[in-house]
Amino acid sequence: MPITTCIFDAYGTLFDVAAAARIAAAGPAFPQLADTWPAVAEHWRQKQLQYTWLRAITDAHTDFWQVTQDGLDWALERNGLAGDAALRERLLALYWELQAYPEVPAMLHALKDAGMNTAVLSNGSPDMLNGAVQSAGIGHVLDDCLSVESVGIFKPDSRVYDLVGQRFGCAANEVLFVSSNGWDAAGASGYGFNTAWVNRAGEPVDRLPWAPQHMLNDLTGIPQLARA
Repeated sequence: MPITTCIFDAYGTLFDVAAAARIAAAGPAFPQLADTWPAVAEHWRQKQLQYTWLRAITDAHTDFWQVTQDGLDWALERNGLAGDAALRERLLALYWELQAYPEVPAMLHALKDAGMNTAVLSNGSPDMLNGAVQSAGIGHVLDDCLSVESVGIFKPDSRVYDLVGQRFGCAANEVLFVSSNGWDAAGASGYGFNTAWVNRAGEPVDRLPWAPQHMLNDLTGIPQLARA
């Protein structure tokens, strides 16, 4: 069955999650980030994801903004920056306006020109997603932003993937699901979606019962993959 609907994870897939720390480090206000920002960004992202999994399996859901703050607090302490309120405030503010990867606008335009449905399916809260989408200027090439907040559990729970069919009335095998998280693409494969893992860092495939069907270095090839 041909692909009718292309669904994207948000953070790390469409939006560069390292951008907040990188931008803060580039200015003169936070020289303490000059050498540590890559580690802060990596630890922040690791803990943000780990906390979603732990909250999901312990039935202790909270919104993604709380998880994002908790992950940042851990990362700042891990890198000797705990207690720097101004830095924390700046990093959190920048997270609401993360940069999209350079190929994102043209890729989404190509999908819309081909008549595809396009949407985000994210752990992010609706306000966070709307802020990022508007900041990146890509709202006009997305049909919707679907958030886990409507089901109260984080990915890769199947109830999250159910949101796509509920919104677009499509079968699972009509969907191309795209994520930069190998575990997310794997979970979506197990659900029945066609999947593409955007493996920008060249990481190994996760040892899980399922695997992504396609692996790409960036999003440039998504329109061709969807048409194929």
